[in-house]
Amino acid sequence: MISTHISRASAGILLLGGLALLFASDVILPYLIPSFPATGAWLGQLLAAAWLAVAALNWLSRSLLLGGIYGRGVVTTNAVLYFIGAMVLLELASRREAPAALWILIVPMVLFAGVYCWLLFRGPLERDFEIHRQAQQA
Repeated sequence: MISTHISRASAGILLLGGLALLFASDVILPYLIPSFPATGAWLGQLLAAAWLAVAALNWLSRSLLLGGIYGRGVVTTNAVLYFIGAMVLLELASRREAPAALWILIVPMVLFAGVYCWLLFRGPLERDFEIHRQAQQA
């Protein structure tokens, strides 16, 4: 199913980002934000907790049919997370002092924002319905 691949990819991206911020926020945040104080690493760890929680949600819902009315809570959570994250990062990237490494965060945020908003308003593909029916019969 397409939604299975999307959930797995999203879980993987959020897991990597969450683990990086959990254990190295004191290094990552000052690199991305030059005037960020080293004592503010706890803020990155809070963000890591949120990303790891959504990664766990995505991983546990990877076998569900997602889109439209199916899995609405999971899809809406991801759409909001990625859309707001993309908007904040794009606004930050428009500043002159923004580091080029910021695009490593922007690209997946924008892609997943588009995918989850598409799933939210479109619904599952017909192929996903067929695969889901076959899996339930087996």
